[in-house]
Amino acid sequence: MAVRQIVSKAIVSTEIIDIFSAAGLKSPDISIVSGEFLAELQGMPQKNLAFEFLRKLLNEEIKKQAKSNVAQSKLFSERLEEAIRKYQNRAIDAAEIVNELIGMAKDINAARQRNEELGLTPEELAFYDALGTNDSAVQALGDENLRIITRALVACVHENASIDWEKKENVRANMRRMVKRILRRFGYPPDKADWAVQNIIAQAEALTAEIA
Repeated sequence: MAVRQIVSKAIVSTEIIDIFSAAGLKSPDISIVSGEFLAELQGMPQKNLAFEFLRKLLNEEIKKQAKSNVAQSKLFSERLEEAIRKYQNRAIDAAEIVNELIGMAKDINAARQRNEELGLTPEELAFYDALGTNDSAVQALGDENLRIITRALVACVHENASIDWEKKENVRANMRRMVKRILRRFGYPPDKADWAVQNIIAQAEALTAEIA
């Protein structure tokens, strides 16, 4: 269905009722929003509606990401908040915010393929991202070493994450020690280690919650 038809269905007394239902989508799901659909959104004259659609779409996607990839979810959440803040402060106009959010939607879809490019499972990719691999000091380790660290971390979590482990401080402390040991063994930058451990533990908690 064309975006203009969706908009006409979604407006009642100039209010948005449910753009997703009008579009035939049961729930916001970025994976089934095509490039053609995004292009139509970009060309809509009603930029405020395009913005509302994209904001809701991205918010829902980021919430889903938080259950599987904490670092990636945080990255996109911060990016979305910054874009909306600029729009609310009138640093950018409606057309510009729509363009920014469409760019984010495309980046999120592209991020789904990164695990294949890196030779990792989606689960491993989440721990790879938790290592802070955008940091130049971390990148210096090289992809192969980062993949080795990632797999060692995943194995460690699977072997040591007992039921409700995240609620037991002695078990959490032991998990942190083992994570630090792995990072140290493979030469992870010491000044980044505490930050990485925090991210890795958060990802481990998300993983075990999802399994449960």
